[in-house]
Amino acid sequence: MSSLMANEERPPSNSSSPETEKGLLNGDKPSGVSLKRDVGLLGGVAVIVGTMIGSGIFASPKGVLEASGSVGMALIVWAICGVLAVCGAMAYAELGTMIPSSGGEYVYLRESFGALPSFLYAWTACIVIKPSQLAIICLIFGEYIVTPFFPDCTTRSDVQTIIKLLAALAIAIITIVNCLSVKLAARVQVFFMAAKLLALALIILTGIVRLFQGYTTELDGKHSFSGTATVSEIGLIGQAFYNGLWAYDGWNNLNYISEEVHDPNKNIPRAIGIGIPLVTFVYLLTNIAYFTVLSEQDIIEGGAVAVLFANKMFGVMAWIIPVFVACSTFGAANGSALSSGRVFYAASKNGELPKFMAMIHNARFTPIPGLIVQSIIAWLMLIPESSGFSTLIDYFTFASWVFYGATISGLLYMRFSKPNAERPFRVFFIFPVIIIIAALYLIIAPFSQNPLPSFFCLLFIFAGVPVYFIFVYYKLSPQWLDRGIEWFTFWVQKFGDISYPEHAEDIVVG
Repeated sequence: MSSLMANEERPPSNSSSPETEKGLLNGDKPSGVSLKRDVGLLGGVAVIVGTMIGSGIFASPKGVLEASGSVGMALIVWAICGVLAVCGAMAYAELGTMIPSSGGEYVYLRESFGALPSFLYAWTACIVIKPSQLAIICLIFGEYIVTPFFPDCTTRSDVQTIIKLLAALAIAIITIVNCLSVKLAARVQVFFMAAKLLALALIILTGIVRLFQGYTTELDGKHSFSGTATVSEIGLIGQAFYNGLWAYDGWNNLNYISEEVHDPNKNIPRAIGIGIPLVTFVYLLTNIAYFTVLSEQDIIEGGAVAVLFANKMFGVMAWIIPVFVACSTFGAANGSALSSGRVFYAASKNGELPKFMAMIHNARFTPIPGLIVQSIIAWLMLIPESSGFSTLIDYFTFASWVFYGATISGLLYMRFSKPNAERPFRVFFIFPVIIIIAALYLIIAPFSQNPLPSFFCLLFIFAGVPVYFIFVYYKLSPQWLDRGIEWFTFWVQKFGDISYPEHAEDIVVG
């Protein structure tokens, strides 16, 4: 792997080729995208709200309620998840303004702790975090397509197969769209964002009407905390947070465009202070709306909660909600498909991933190889019989919070190791401390209730250690493997019309 960086200028053969002369392997970048500070406060709020509100609010309520044990505790979990998102986003804002380089956690871990932790992040993000995120959202898409026709889909294995096939089809369509055109992907995103907002507006407005009509049985003080998980059931509460935090994922996305935010020292914290509480408020209202129509048992036993809600409230027009939610989840998957572009770039630039992983199409300016690799892994994740929403959530959230905790620990570490570094924005000390404590809890708690997913995920993360020392640090990879990767990279460039950008900003991300 590592030799790719040294040998990128030549094709595998000894003879010169026309492709080399044309610059296929010379690292020439397509016309770069110049970054301007065009994102103001309103744009920053839109980025946060648009990326956070996706599939989670339509899929996570069941998991949060089931694990927390009661309606009241479920609402508290949703609110605490919002607080954690604010604390994490504020800490990331300091990192983003202190280290204005592309690559997110990869770059921050490399700056604070060195090459090995950053490699472990790239290794895990490219093989677990990003593909599992895509697979989860597409599974939700499949469930909302199927549930109107098969209300008992959660208990039927044959219907689960149909859901997985629909998820695989959605991954294929999203990959093709994002490979073909950034503009097409953006148009898809705008259209499906409107569907998402319409679905939430219908649910919330219906819930407000029901509240005024007195449908508060599930929300009254005597009943709402009945059955709450006890302190001894630490693993169950951890599972509730896993599901809730999935819905809030994306709180760190503004950090990725900090170089494009006008007056970032003021607008980034303001956008976070407005956007994340707004999302929290919308999530709480949506859950309250669910509880004005559905009983606790309805939500736990049902599959797609918004479909159940629509069936009870909208009669012959009940199809509207599942259609809008399916559109919302498809849009969320489309938005996440390109998010790994800059991680691939940063890691391959340092010789830690094969070079072709970060290449972009010379005419379409899309990271086609990275998209295809991500999609293949997401497809593989759908294959196991045990693979489903809750299983993949465990893998995704565990891995994500291992690195969220490590990244923000690096922020505190650099307060002492690099006290004179320029920090245009400095977060209150308590915010990163809260996130580190939460990360430790979310890493430890699942071992008491459902240890296998967390154990396998941790095992996979640390399996990257020998990979790093063999292929990156000591460069012990066999010559036949290096030559094979060089040969593959050459032919991918030749027939795919792709090349390696000089700057991460040239990698278009969703």
